[in-house]
Amino acid sequence: MNDKVILESLAMDLKRVALGFHRGSMSVAERFIKEALKRKGELDVKSLEPYVQKLIFKMEKSLKDSDNQKRAEDALMYSTLFQNAALKVND
Repeated sequence: MNDKVILESLAMDLKRVALGFHRGSMSVAERFIKEALKRKGELDVKSLEPYVQKLIFKMEKSLKDSDNQKRAEDALMYSTLFQNAALKVND
């Protein structure tokens, strides 16, 4: 899979994390956190723009926070940022 598709999939996983927390379904949120971290592992991070690399590092740190409200908000923010970054990735 190319980085564009992986970033788009990562964005969707993070959106599902935010929705899971918002709906009070911790198991769904945790499952998609695992999926998002797995997608991160599929990326060729070194080939991405430096700002996207930084976002990936911060996203991973944010998903390990103990405050679920903050994790939900951050997941939604990173989802949007990765969706936008995917638009700029060369195929």
